Amino acid sequence: MKFTDGNWLIKDGFSLLNAVQMHDFDITDNSVTAYVSTTPIADRGGMINTILLTVKFHSPAPGVIGVKLIHWDGERDLGPNFELKQDSGHQVTITENEQEVVMQSGDLSVHIAKGSKWSFDFYRGTERITGSGFKSVAHVNDTQGNVYMREELDLSVGEWVYGLGERFTAFQRNGQIVDVWNQDGGTSSEQAYKNIPFYVTNKGYGVFVNHPGLVSYEVASEKVKKVQFSVTGQTMEYFIIDGPKPKDVLNKYTNLTGKPALPPAWTFGLWLSTSFTTNYDEETVNSFVDGMAERDLPLHVFHFDCFWMKEFHWSDFKWDEQVFPDPKGMLTRLKAKGLKICVWINPYIGQRSRLFEEGKRLGYLVKRPNGDVWQWNLWQPGMALVDFTNPEACDWYAGYLRELVDMGVDSFKTDFGERIPVDVVYHDGSDPEKMHNYYTFLYNKVVFEVLQEKLGKKEAAVFARSATAGSQQFPVHWGGDCYADYESMAESLRGGLSLGLSGFGFWSHDIGGFENTAPAHVFKRWLAFGLLSSHSRLHGSSSYRVPWAYDEEAVEVTRFFTKLKCSLMPYLYSSAVQAAEYGLPMMRAMLLEFPDDPASELLDRQYMLGDSILAAPVFSEKGDVKYYLPEGRWTHLLTGEVVDGGKWRKEVHDFLSLPLYVRPNSILSFGAENTKVDYDLANEVKLVIYELEEGAEARAVVRNTEGEAELLVTATREADVIELKVSGAGKAFRLSVNGRDNLNILGDTDAGPTSPEIRVGDWKDETHIRIKLQ
Repeated sequence: MKFTDGNWLIKDGFSLLNAVQMHDFDITDNSVTAYVSTTPIADRGGMINTILLTVKFHSPAPGVIGVKLIHWDGERDLGPNFELKQDSGHQVTITENEQEVVMQSGDLSVHIAKGSKWSFDFYRGTERITGSGFKSVAHVNDTQGNVYMREELDLSVGEWVYGLGERFTAFQRNGQIVDVWNQDGGTSSEQAYKNIPFYVTNKGYGVFVNHPGLVSYEVASEKVKKVQFSVTGQTMEYFIIDGPKPKDVLNKYTNLTGKPALPPAWTFGLWLSTSFTTNYDEETVNSFVDGMAERDLPLHVFHFDCFWMKEFHWSDFKWDEQVFPDPKGMLTRLKAKGLKICVWINPYIGQRSRLFEEGKRLGYLVKRPNGDVWQWNLWQPGMALVDFTNPEACDWYAGYLRELVDMGVDSFKTDFGERIPVDVVYHDGSDPEKMHNYYTFLYNKVVFEVLQEKLGKKEAAVFARSATAGSQQFPVHWGGDCYADYESMAESLRGGLSLGLSGFGFWSHDIGGFENTAPAHVFKRWLAFGLLSSHSRLHGSSSYRVPWAYDEEAVEVTRFFTKLKCSLMPYLYSSAVQAAEYGLPMMRAMLLEFPDDPASELLDRQYMLGDSILAAPVFSEKGDVKYYLPEGRWTHLLTGEVVDGGKWRKEVHDFLSLPLYVRPNSILSFGAENTKVDYDLANEVKLVIYELEEGAEARAVVRNTEGEAELLVTATREADVIELKVSGAGKAFRLSVNGRDNLNILGDTDAGPTSPEIRVGDWKDETHIRIKLQ
């Protein structure tokens, strides 16, 4: 929201009370509170009929400083509020001199000026990273009676802003107006399903606005050297989160708002859907499942979309008996084929749903201010909304989900959650404007906790579309309704990378696009991208997404990349554990892995899958692609070709290839299976060392499907000798260096026979292997 008219004037209809001068301040053991006037105070007469803004500085954790701006502190907090996790034992250091008050938290400090011009600056050590200048803090009134709090933080020359949720517009937010307000707008507009009031910059710090409702950003737009953000009301709080690297920022941000849960290993396989408005019954489903098996296409999850329930009855959580007369038997038969089952749900209750009358009678549906049930006809006739602020309503809704899990359902696609009205009253009295975005958190939390309760903590996974800050705790999220063309494929990737820079570890998208039916060449290019994403689903709107519906080559491409993903599961699942432990996305913007390479700051058509594999999807029928490799000697994962980085490359790829490179100084772990994803990932694993440089060290962790480490691998190189240390117990592995399996092993090892391959069976603790490069 813009409040100014160019650089000099205020927009008509607004009046601004800007912070201009500190009057005094209070210091406690862990906070500084400044009292700031909005007009200069020269004498005691200036203290009458004036205004003071209160600015409180505090620190919930090392390297994180919170700033709370207050006009009037008597405003009631109706909620909801983000569930923030603070380090209760954390202490800060506060000092003062004639010029300033300084609060130090870890290596981050805030310097609060005492002079006649109010300002404060954030430092990493001795480096200033951002700050709030003279008149940047403001309380705003408009002629309609609305009030706002505004802040403006400085941007440096060459500083780029990223994140703010899953956004499909240009990857760098600079120059954009961003309203953090969940909307069902597809992937081709400035609207977003997942709006997160958090951004990170290439300068290695992040800013989180602790407000669950609408946060309006002007990112280098209203003022090109500022990020402005504003909220309605008399107060606003935000946190500066220092890295110093972007990875560190995400770790600290997710320490505050919650770490992603680790999805079960089976979720990383291929999901196949009925699609949305297609006709299907058990015979159709079996034709899909059996058709995949007959064509040697590994399949791991089958998803039933909306029409598993009877039309106009959504959501009633009851199988359409005319189409599925024996749902429990059908699910049993499908699970006997080795499949997990997912069904579509949403939080909306149509008037013909069996839940509507019950929910109305028990008071479990969101109401209008006059006490009526809130209803409209968009999506479902007479549709109402479950009130998740009511604990009894949550348990009522969860009860129907428990019945489905008992029937054999393993996961729920938690669709929608964005079309949430504001002219309503909630059971707990929550502010409906703040509930608009926060509703999805409560919705997905209920569903996720049902799966944890019924299946176990490590078996829970949803497939969610909407999100807010903290929703990363309930994975997986997918990108929503995209068109079936290369442009939407590229915008989906931008959205996924943006979401990853907003604290979300796991992300998927509809392979081939959702709206309309892709030409075969788009579908085949999208397959490679989709199966090199954290999660992979074949899903669409009005047509089936089985590969043979496109052409026979699509079958081959599906087989190739699905089996590749299965074989990479030891590496991928270790990357998933990183996401859960550190808040890092599995699909990482190049900026995260190469923050010191300026070229990485603008890359949005390629990504790192984990910390070692670079993928550059092909966005053209002819197969031409342009991508950037950072410094070092990179190895193509599929061909073994080694090329020098530090440059741009142009290539042409067929449908069974794409730029897919392994970073130098990496150890990749390949599994013994290529048709399953939830196998014994550490058994018979193949460890491949790629272009280990002299003096460098490479590490790898191979985990089981519980996420527990079973093999710890470290490789170092001096001259032409690589020394490998492997810790674990009772696991066999094979070893390859730079694509060579026939290795020159020096001296005796605990491994026994060492050439042409190493196999370790009954060994304990640590094995040492020395390899002479050939």
